Amino acid sequence: MLRSPDVSDRLVAVKSLQHLGEDTAVEALITALEDENTTVQKIAVSALWEIANPAAVPALLKCLASPDAEIRTEALSALGELVTPDHLLLLLDALHQKDINVNLNVLILLRKIHDVQSLPAILSFLESENSQLREAAVTTVRYLNQVEICPPVLSLMKDADNNVRRAATLTLGHLADKEAVELLTQALTLDADWQVRRNAAKSLAIHADNQAIPALKFALKDENWQVRKFAIQVLQKTPDANLLPTLIEALTDEYSDVRKEAAIALGNLGNANAVNALKQALDDPDRDVSIYAQRAIDKIQQQK
Repeated sequence: MLRSPDVSDRLVAVKSLQHLGEDTAVEALITALEDENTTVQKIAVSALWEIANPAAVPALLKCLASPDAEIRTEALSALGELVTPDHLLLLLDALHQKDINVNLNVLILLRKIHDVQSLPAILSFLESENSQLREAAVTTVRYLNQVEICPPVLSLMKDADNNVRRAATLTLGHLADKEAVELLTQALTLDADWQVRRNAAKSLAIHADNQAIPALKFALKDENWQVRKFAIQVLQKTPDANLLPTLIEALTDEYSDVRKEAAIALGNLGNANAVNALKQALDDPDRDVSIYAQRAIDKIQQQK
């Protein structure tokens, strides 16, 4: 029936094979991936995903080049569960194809394998003319094991594309390049994109380096509340007595998430001069803020 000239016959056949869900149907379903009808192809991809036989991986990889976006998405989801480290060479070979959809999706799949052997192939995309490929590649670097130093990532902090800089900023949080903290503090205070600034704060929280404190103080005045929130989270890990007045001021921030983080930071700072402000925060309209304010008070008093 899968070879019938009537598409309705082929649809019945591929649907029936999907319901059977048997490994013996894999070969026939792989054949159905090349059907001229996209609906037949989509059902075949879904069926192979459900059967979960690794033998379908090479055929599903070919689907990543499909002109149909739904087929590519379904194939990527299926491969996300089926690929293993044993498929590394197969994935790296697919990266040589001059097809942006294949390249993008394979870069995503390499994040599951985490193998540092894929780094040279990934780095070649950091200089791609396509911003989507640069973003995908720099994100994938973040998922690789044993990668601590990666100078090519640093240059993307000045990329013209906002999405690329956002991804590069998060990746720098996992790298130990000596310029990483300095670049992150520059992004936190100077980048025009608030999501880059927010991601810089997130990455600085991982580094927890006192070198960033001046930039964090500046970021507490940022126009975007998420930047202020994550900047305070960094200060929770790197308490600085000089920032006591600024953190107390943050207890009255317009956004409750910022006020809550400020209460936590003040508790970690352990300065008794913050207690009066924290007591006022006990009446905060947001329940979480008042809870964390009380915890901060208790923490400070226990240190006496």
